[in-house]
Amino acid sequence: MDRIPAIDRLRGLVMALMAIDHASYFIAGRHPGEFWGLSLPAYDGALPFLTRWVTHLAAPGFFFLLGTGVVLLTAARQKAGWDDGRIFRHLALRGLVLILAQHLIENLAWLLGQHTKVAPSSAAVPGTPTEVWLNFGVLNALGVALIAAGLLVRLRPWISALIGAACIGLTLSLVPAPELAAEPFSWLQRLLYVPGRTGMVQVFYPVIPWIGVAALGVAFGHELRREGSRAVVLALPLGLLGIGLFFLSRFTGLGAIHGIESSGWIGFLNVTKYPPDLPFLGMTLGLDLLLLFALAHLPTGRLAHWLQVFGSTALFFYLLHLYVYFALGAGFRHGTGYGMLYAGWAVGLVILYFACRRYGEFKRTTPVDSLWRFL
Repeated sequence: MDRIPAIDRLRGLVMALMAIDHASYFIAGRHPGEFWGLSLPAYDGALPFLTRWVTHLAAPGFFFLLGTGVVLLTAARQKAGWDDGRIFRHLALRGLVLILAQHLIENLAWLLGQHTKVAPSSAAVPGTPTEVWLNFGVLNALGVALIAAGLLVRLRPWISALIGAACIGLTLSLVPAPELAAEPFSWLQRLLYVPGRTGMVQVFYPVIPWIGVAALGVAFGHELRREGSRAVVLALPLGLLGIGLFFLSRFTGLGAIHGIESSGWIGFLNVTKYPPDLPFLGMTLGLDLLLLFALAHLPTGRLAHWLQVFGSTALFFYLLHLYVYFALGAGFRHGTGYGMLYAGWAVGLVILYFACRRYGEFKRTTPVDSLWRFL
């Protein structure tokens, strides 16, 4: 089936927002984290908080749209005559490419960034304070979630939604007590549901909750497959439902890893990302779905074009943007203020736009099963 512009626009938007967070790491030398078992980051003003908070929309958007994209890709390949086995092998290979990209391309960028700052301000991480050799971040979890979504796509939508909710609920039921934050949990526990560091392994994105988000995306994708762009209207009530779950969880504590740790609106919106709890997912998925609805009605123009360029070359953007912001920040060994951070972010987006546009033109000339299309 034809690409749905609103999907690419939302993916492009969350890519651009994510870049703020990584520009903060590579240019300004700041990268807070919201981990279970540790106090949430404290902020001394609205700008530092919002610089981090707005980027929370990225990861849930990635995983939800991954699930949705698997359904749409499956429909397109079936229309082209592919059988179920060939489609799953294609998806599994894409998942393995993501996992390899994590360890062979992405991790090097983080290492380079760490060593170009005199004293980088990075998040405290639960677990053992040891040197990290194997970092399991968002691409690793996306790869595993893609393979899982390739299996879930054959199920009824309500079953996928139920599995998604169960994965999220299971994770929240298994999160250890805060006093165990320094425990060296096994590597398997880290990879599945307990973010943190054990020996040389560090995990920010355990796979079980993020498979859950992808499964919700699969359920939504089935509706898009049936109704096409018309189904995007469902994003409005679903987004409002997510926001409602955020408020319910925030006021009752249901599904929350942290309570409200500070007064005011910052304390109310400051939630747990590692692993994602119900307030985090309600807030971010709710806003992502509302943005999807809004972007479906965005007039065709320069902004829509830029977002679609980014969204249609997402993995290429992701891998390249790490090195673009590393290069832009390499001269600021002591970090920068927020003005330079945002200036560098904007310059990086311009560079990325022209690179992604050129890559998108190339990608459209390759066969549908080409490895180049994985980017």
